[in-house]
Amino acid sequence: MKVLVSLCRVACVLLLVVAYACGMQAQPQTPQFHVVALAEKGGIHKPFVDAAKLWLAQEAVRDHFTIDYIENTDSINDAFLSHYQLFIQLNYPPYNWTPAAVAAFRRYIEEGRGGWIGFHHATLLGHFDGFGLWPWFSEFMGGIQFKDYIATFASGTVHVEDAQHPAMKGLGSSFPIENEEWYTWDKNPRPNVHVLATVDENSYTPATTIKMGGDHPVIWTNEHMKARNIYIFMGHHPELFQNKSFTTLFHNSILWAAHA
Repeated sequence: MKVLVSLCRVACVLLLVVAYACGMQAQPQTPQFHVVALAEKGGIHKPFVDAAKLWLAQEAVRDHFTIDYIENTDSINDAFLSHYQLFIQLNYPPYNWTPAAVAAFRRYIEEGRGGWIGFHHATLLGHFDGFGLWPWFSEFMGGIQFKDYIATFASGTVHVEDAQHPAMKGLGSSFPIENEEWYTWDKNPRPNVHVLATVDENSYTPATTIKMGGDHPVIWTNEHMKARNIYIFMGHHPELFQNKSFTTLFHNSILWAAHA
């Protein structure tokens, strides 16, 4: 009988331990950081943005962060941005921002109040839809303006230039990108930014005459700013989220830019 009682006590203790552990696992973890994404609304990039939202929802659970979305810059000011450790410019162009948003975003980047990841449309710099060039943002992106793009799309090989950078971890020496509308700019941003990767223009399939002339950066960071920042040119098709190299790059960039 004593042995039976002892066994029952042990069993009860084990059950309590298991219940406690399960309860601890069931409790949501405190978010490590908070992200806001300025997402392009509608248009040809909507499928990419929709796919990004699905992928980011999974990443938020995996890496313990929250993410909010806005589709215009009306709410952006210093107080708004103070809630976020990372700002993702999800294909939203660098024009038609409110004056308050322009000023607050500039302080956010220059003073290192948070990190930034920009995709694709973020370098659509120039005169578009009745809006003029944002000079500061052009300098932020290396002093460039949009020149041309491959409207018919082309696949290409991206070569990693700085494999030691945290954003490039696990990407190897190169990786393929299918059917992208590679931009060209009026000048090479390299003198003003730290280039992390370039696209091999000789690898374009089908071949095209729309090129930068051999040195074509497509991933870079502006180390003159206090904010950790990274521009990733790719971002037109939702199929990018089926590309392991692209999602690895995005994942790495989130953790690096947010100081996570």
